[in-house]
Amino acid sequence: MTAPHGFAPTIDDIDRIARAAMTGLPPVFQRHLPGIVLRIEDFPSKAVMQDMELESPFDILGLYHGHEVGRSVEVSGALPDTVYLYRRPLIDYWAEHEETLEHLVSHVLIHEIGHHFGLSDDDMHGLEDEVE
Repeated sequence: MTAPHGFAPTIDDIDRIARAAMTGLPPVFQRHLPGIVLRIEDFPSKAVMQDMELESPFDILGLYHGHEVGRSVEVSGALPDTVYLYRRPLIDYWAEHEETLEHLVSHVLIHEIGHHFGLSDDDMHGLEDEVE
């Protein structure tokens, strides 16, 4: 993706790319995605920064917050499982590397959704290869 008129991609642009990537996931994953909330934010919150001991808000591209698929107990009052993608760190990473924004967003999204499924990094790389 190239930014229209030289402007950085917006939150809506990143959201569209991420949702398109979600539709390309295998059916076994699709069954579990409707309950996951996708949120695109400019930066991680101060609480995330503190919890993850980040030195800079640019140190994280995405985050999964929730429980793995197959949890044995429903937690009353629990927030929905959520994948966060951080627009500004994504854009900075994109500007410094040669991959497309679509590839980068898809990579980060798959990694974060992989946490929902309890996948290892090797499993996630295999899933990325399958989606591409």
